Amino acid sequence: MIKDVKNINISEYDYPLPNDRIAVYPLAERDDSKLLILKDNKICQSHFKNIGEFLPKDSLLVFNETKVVRARLQFIKDSGAAIEVFCLEPVSHCGDYQLAFSSQGLVEWRCLVGNSRRWKDGDLSMTLTVEGREVILKATRIEQHDAYSVVCLRWTPEELSFAEVLEAAGEIPLPPYIHRDAEPSDRERYQTVFAKYEGSVAAPTAGLHFTEHLIDDLKKQGISFEEITLHVGAGTFRPVSSDTIGEHEMHSESIIIKKTCIENLIKNINKTIIPVGTTSMRTLESIYWIGMMLAEEGMDNRHLHVDQWFPYKERTKLLSVEDSLKIITEYLDLYSMTALHATTALMIAPSYPVQITKALITNFHQPKSTLLLLVSALIGDKWKEAYRYALDNDFRFLSYGDSCLFIP
Repeated sequence: MIKDVKNINISEYDYPLPNDRIAVYPLAERDDSKLLILKDNKICQSHFKNIGEFLPKDSLLVFNETKVVRARLQFIKDSGAAIEVFCLEPVSHCGDYQLAFSSQGLVEWRCLVGNSRRWKDGDLSMTLTVEGREVILKATRIEQHDAYSVVCLRWTPEELSFAEVLEAAGEIPLPPYIHRDAEPSDRERYQTVFAKYEGSVAAPTAGLHFTEHLIDDLKKQGISFEEITLHVGAGTFRPVSSDTIGEHEMHSESIIIKKTCIENLIKNINKTIIPVGTTSMRTLESIYWIGMMLAEEGMDNRHLHVDQWFPYKERTKLLSVEDSLKIITEYLDLYSMTALHATTALMIAPSYPVQITKALITNFHQPKSTLLLLVSALIGDKWKEAYRYALDNDFRFLSYGDSCLFIP
């Protein structure tokens, strides 16, 4: 089975996307975006504010509560050279982003460095103001790798948290296909209304269409909600550059799922569970495979990581979703944990055995992307018809673009 998946040719997941169809700015109102609906094998359109008319009555929507951080730091050297330090993830703290953001005085992060050749040695420095106080922020590159650098960031006064410093010094990291600088309005609009936990360098964009008013209306309609966290990494924008996906290495991302969430999923296992966005789907499906991993490899207390090909291994039997989730709650009880902390590099591609997801709310994705593979894993070749419809009917594409509701 692994061999079949690895032989998928990415050219089969290409489509023409003119630059003028990529949304550069969001609409004035979040829920005014267009909504493409694939339901009962038919395609129609509406507006996102009307999504409640198309959701199954027993829907349980799962939001990603991650918050986009102002990850881009712009330093100017004495020579006048501009160096961008793009913070990706903390080196220490075992993936605990909240602990990393609360650090005082000094942190070490994996970073992308723009104009790297102009930063051969020495410190970068900037002066900023935080709550009326002058702050000096310095950056020192301590390791250089092919894909990233390890940068030590330190500041005075030291009692400030890294979150406070980044909030004052950094810029919102808009996706590379939005060819403009971040503007003050992006601080609000490139953030969901339910964002809570800092850690992402990209928004879970399907959630950008929701307003607090719409969420209240859906609750009155009987729609249920649950929350998970996946901190989106820069790898989400990395295209598949190889001919077949077997040569593509999936990026790893941190996930956090509260025990109460897993228990609620067990109680509502027969509902129509709908992740809001590919990040939520990736998290939900990863939870299932973590339960399988614990069943197959034992319950010892270790870092849990879902490898990109783990679901495609030959097995004589798969656990039911309920049994897999119950194993996780037993694991959490065993080690007195209130939440599951793990990482996932899960590759969801055609022939993937979907476990928890029953439908999907998502945006339109880049050609030849792993996100388009994920959509195809859920709805098959119907993605081609849906994307043709969207292109023919003036839908806006990618992060600030319009949305889809896919019900297989």
